[in-house]
Amino acid sequence: MESAARHQAIVALLRREARDGVVSFARLVAAALYAPGLGYYVTERPRVGKAIGTDFTTAAALGPMFGELIAGAARTLVGDLRTHALVEVGAEPGQSHYDAVASRFAELRTFRVGAAPVFPARTVLVANELLDAQPFHRFVRQGGAWRELGVRVDGEALTVEPLAEFSTPAAAEFAGALPAADEGWILDAPLAAEELLRGLLAGPWTGAVILLDYGKTLAQCLESSPAGTARAYRSHQLSGAILDDLGSQDLTCHVLWDRLEPVLVEAGFRNVGLDRQEAFFVKHAAAEMERIACSGDPEATGRLRALTHPAHFGAKFQVLHAVRG
Repeated sequence: MESAARHQAIVALLRREARDGVVSFARLVAAALYAPGLGYYVTERPRVGKAIGTDFTTAAALGPMFGELIAGAARTLVGDLRTHALVEVGAEPGQSHYDAVASRFAELRTFRVGAAPVFPARTVLVANELLDAQPFHRFVRQGGAWRELGVRVDGEALTVEPLAEFSTPAAAEFAGALPAADEGWILDAPLAAEELLRGLLAGPWTGAVILLDYGKTLAQCLESSPAGTARAYRSHQLSGAILDDLGSQDLTCHVLWDRLEPVLVEAGFRNVGLDRQEAFFVKHAAAEMERIACSGDPEATGRLRALTHPAHFGAKFQVLHAVRG
């Protein structure tokens, strides 16, 4: 389906369910990403990598080295890998970065975005850029109060406007707890990521969780991101045109780390830590990093540099990690 046709089909879908012609921003993002047969993440095409037609690159796209470092970190966190399954949630099609280390674990299970994962009793859960791929609410400071933003879908063009009331109790609760900010300040909140994480941790399994993503704390968003953190990615280009080409470009925002850490604690996890990706691998996969650095293989050392150097993925991404049991 062509980009314009996909966009119009998603808008038509939203018009059919809109109340007074307006939907919440979170609903629009959910449709753009996951509407059956239309959404960005349900389309069977390569999205990750550097090939023509892809939209963005992640650390995992750098190949088996990523799996080596994750396996090293998992060993540091849980000890004997042979008693734990490696469960990857939110995998992109065609990626096989854990195949080379699968034999070190009891088993390897891979679940695509939107699939319902099943966790063995002992699990190392790994999710790379899964949390930022969830729908997000937008809030604006207006008239001395926080209001939720929606999108009018019954006109010739999509336009943003405040909702008459909050779309969900969770949105109302979140906004009610926010501190004051300058007039017009926008805050993006991926509340769906919190619910997703609660669901992943709800079972009785023990082991470790390793969540790699980009994010900020709520305080950082309220200090340095007056226009919010939402953006679109397409063909490796960053764009603020988040209402264009629905279904054909990725829509995302920074996760809120200080909203996710309590979810881990509530689920019984301990030793909860948040590190830059560089620091996480230095702390937990030092042996693997040293072996690669001393290998004399220029390609391998170049990939390691891309994964860990602060100018590349090392500082751009953070890792939230914890253990249970």
